[in-house]
Formats: sequence, structure tokens, C-alpha cells
Amino acid sequence: MTILAIESSCDETSAAILRDGRMLSNIIATQLIHEQYGGVVPELASRAHQQHILPVVERALADAKVGKTDLSAIAFTRGPGLLGSLLVGTSFAKAMALGLNIPLIEVNHMQAHVLAHFIEDPKPAFPFLCLTVSGGHTQIVRVDGPLDMAVIGQTQDDAVGEAFDKSAKLLGLPYPGGPLIDKYAKDGNPLAYRFPMGDMPELNFSFSGIKTAILYFLRDNTKVNPDFVAQHLPDICASIQHTLVQMLLTKLKKAARETGIRDIAIAGGVSANSGLRSALTRMGTELDWNVYVPRFEYCTDNAAMIAMAAQFKYEQGDFTPQTVSPIPRMSF
Repeated sequence: MTILAIESSCDETSAAILRDGRMLSNIIATQLIHEQYGGVVPELASRAHQQHILPVVERALADAKVGKTDLSAIAFTRGPGLLGSLLVGTSFAKAMALGLNIPLIEVNHMQAHVLAHFIEDPKPAFPFLCLTVSGGHTQIVRVDGPLDMAVIGQTQDDAVGEAFDKSAKLLGLPYPGGPLIDKYAKDGNPLAYRFPMGDMPELNFSFSGIKTAILYFLRDNTKVNPDFVAQHLPDICASIQHTLVQMLLTKLKKAARETGIRDIAIAGGVSANSGLRSALTRMGTELDWNVYVPRFEYCTDNAAMIAMAAQFKYEQGDFTPQTVSPIPRMSF
């Protein structure tokens, strides 16, 4: 079983080859053009996907030493994501599968983030909880099987990735700002400044309040000292990161307690944050959890996770008709 997977949900064009559970290649083309606009521009993203997709697929096949006629199926991200970007990947996958007369497999991008944990050892045992944190999503997912998942908690407004990026923008940091907050936080005091930890009922999150608090905090302090941000940037970043991480882990701890599940995983782009990774590892040691943290390569958007999800669907004979179209707001 050899699967070609394509990921094109946002601003990374990626292709991967998976053969019998072993990842042979995972090629990612990142779009740098968005940096000058301070965020992803959907029209530019879809144009960049059109430019990148053929070279990326050819490179994935070449690195894996696999020919097109060796493929058993073509997998692609159907959603959620940007419509124009999804259209490029969906259309390419449909055309290639039709031309080769092989099955087509649609994949939910958020479910694929969870299943990225099965690319390499060690792998979590079912059931497990996965904190899925990306630019547009923040979810706690109960995973009872590779195709049996349920969201038991999620953000009611902004995602934590947006909170990181928007906080960075308030600090005058370039896009993408989340990784820069992580970088400067390493040299700062996480308890230097206190920000309110917004709370929501049950296992849900809210990150709109902390953004407003950071806005007012910076406004008030720069009135007194115009150089406040420049003089205290590491401490500010460390304090912001500490607060956001604690908001995530407080709910995750509650979910583990309520479900009795001790296998805990994180996934999504924000799971690359070093503060979150280290704090989760410490909490896992304290609470006797089995913690699973993916390699950085499999945290951000990538086709390897799409291929992994597709393998489980292939084994179940869960194929997609050629009439398929993208779903930008695809539900879990």
C-alpha cells in the first residue's frame, strides 16, 4: 500500500509518500510572501499553491524512489482551511487519481493533526486525549480509535495560535509572531507580569479577554515609558506565554481528571512552542501521565499527517468519489 498525500489547507504546500506505515518522504514548501502583509492573504496563498504543488509532488516521489504507477491511492485535505488553497490540492488530487485510475481519499485536517502521533514511535494507546492547538483551532479531543474521535472542549472565540500572533503584533513583532514570542520568552521571567486567565464553562476556552488585557497593559505602560516594550520584551513575552500555556493546561488537566485517561498528546502548530512542550512534560511527570509530543516536523501543517490518516481510511475501504469538493469550515 503506497499513498501519495497532499496538504494545501493554508500557506504550506506539502506532499508525502507513505508505504505500509513507513514514511518515505515529506516535502513542505512554505510561502514567505505573507510576511510582508502581517498575515496570510488567501488569494496569494492559492496562487502560491498552484506554483508549488507540481514541484513538491515530483520531489516527494523522487525522494521516496516511487513512480506514479506504484501508487495505491491519492489522499488530500478536504478541510477545514482556505477555500482557494483547498481547491488547488483537491483538484490536483482528483485529476491525478482519475488519470491513474486509483482511489481518492479525503482527510479532515484537524483529525490528521491528531493522527500525526502514529507516524513514529512511541505511539499513544487508545483511548487518549489530544490537545490540538493551531492557528485557527484550539480543541481537546477524546480519541477512542483512529477513526473514532470526539471534541470534548474547544475555544469559543479566538484560537490560542491567534492569541500568540495578535499579541506579537501588539508588541511590534513581525509575522508570524508566535515563534518570536517563544524565542524571546526563553530569556524572560514568566512571572514578571500577570494577565487574567479567562475561563469558560466545562472544557471550553476563551482567548479574547487576554488579548484585550495585553492591549491595555501595553497602552498604559507605554504612556509612562515609551520604551517600555523594548526594555522589557523578554519578560513581557515570557509572561504572555506562561499565561496562555497555563490556560491550556488547566483545561487539559480537568479533562484528564474527568475522563480518567492518562495518555495525553498535543498536536498542531502551537505544539511546537517550547514553553508548552516543557510545561506539559512537567505536568505529565507530576500527574503520572504518559505524554506524547510529536517531532517539530509533524507539528506544523504537513502531508505526512494526511498520509497517516489516509492509511487508516484505506484499510477500512473508506474512499471518496470524484464529485468531492472542499469544505472550508469542515466539522470534526
